[in-house]
Amino acid sequence: MAAIIGISYEYKAVNLSKGEQFTPEFEKLNPLHFVPVLDDGDVVVSDSYAILLYLEEKYPQIALLPADPQLKALNLQVASIVTSSIQPLHMLSNLKYLVQKVGPQESLLFAQTNVEKGFNALEKLLKDINGKYASGDEVYMADVFMAPQIAVAMQRFKIDMSKYPRLCRIFESLKALPEFLDASPERQPDAVH
Repeated sequence: MAAIIGISYEYKAVNLSKGEQFTPEFEKLNPLHFVPVLDDGDVVVSDSYAILLYLEEKYPQIALLPADPQLKALNLQVASIVTSSIQPLHMLSNLKYLVQKVGPQESLLFAQTNVEKGFNALEKLLKDINGKYASGDEVYMADVFMAPQIAVAMQRFKIDMSKYPRLCRIFESLKALPEFLDASPERQPDAVH
């Protein structure tokens, strides 16, 4: 996120599979034990949505939301669909719970169903937008939220993206940007190969 708006940052990995989010040090940053968390000196912000809105206000040199009210609302709606209706339903902790209760196949089907429901909504929501990205020819908040969600859907959940041509087109445009490539999970210092 920070690379998109051109600010420097220090990346600190939190290994969720090892439970590092439950350490007392991390709990001081986020009592919900979720990532990401932005520690900006005297300000600590958790939750991707809140972090981006904070960065939008603090570093306005590169806008994460367009000035046009309709496009701004579209970006907020896309971000909300990803953060509220898709991503929480396939969080690692939720899927582990489902594996224990109903089994791995049902857990995967649950994740796939919810990702596809969200992607169907996004595909329809963005149907009238022309341009390379979610809301035109500039990268905004909607793109920041959609790019990793699409990558996870393809890699982890084997979603058939041919059903979502608009999302595929946007994702291909985003993948060409160095900032998005650098932010991809496999390029992080703690990536598991």
